[in-house]
Amino acid sequence: MITVNFNKITIKPGFTILDIGCGPGRHVSALYSYKKINAIGADLNLSDLKDGVKRLEYHDSLGAHCGGTWAFTTSDITCLPFKDNTFDLVICSEVMEHIPNHQKAASEILRVLKPGHNLVVSVPRFWPERLCWALSDEYFNANQGHIRIYKKNELVSLIEKHGATHIMSHHAHSIHSPYWWLKCFVGPTREDSFSVNLYKRFLTWDILQKPWITRFLDKLLNPLMGKSLVLYFKK
Repeated sequence: MITVNFNKITIKPGFTILDIGCGPGRHVSALYSYKKINAIGADLNLSDLKDGVKRLEYHDSLGAHCGGTWAFTTSDITCLPFKDNTFDLVICSEVMEHIPNHQKAASEILRVLKPGHNLVVSVPRFWPERLCWALSDEYFNANQGHIRIYKKNELVSLIEKHGATHIMSHHAHSIHSPYWWLKCFVGPTREDSFSVNLYKRFLTWDILQKPWITRFLDKLLNPLMGKSLVLYFKK
């Protein structure tokens, strides 16, 4: 599931790109398909990083590297092990809502980004996320520890305070919102719900097959109920 719309930003051969909080490497994999891209995924979850390595090794076995390189590393977003102005693009997708010291996190992701280049930050959208919290007292802990819900202006102000300019935004994954509402309604840690598991199968099918009808519905409904808020900045 790719949250960032790469068509909205400049990606050139030779770019070195950081995906901080990369999880199992979904955006790293997408970036790796670009010509001569050096894609680096960083996360604190070692299990996710191992899955990312397997994913990219599989891409290499298919000859899908396009002349680029990839790497994964354990890293804390509040203390990144990279020099100033290292990256041509930084992605921070569905991470900031987990971070207690989000001021320090914002400072770090801007520190390692080159001036004049793009930062993309995505977080859960306010009202779909607020409904999840209302439906389940367990949700914010079960979903790997969400500690805050951002309003758009709040997050824009946070990032701009540390040296970037907001240039555009959009919402994503509208057809995923009902899945999380349903999951919260029955209990976010339950694995035996027929309705939740059926919807999950539908989402998996959609991600793999990308049928035109669900792509159309997702795009149509994103302004109303997109699960993610995606913000684009320039340092």
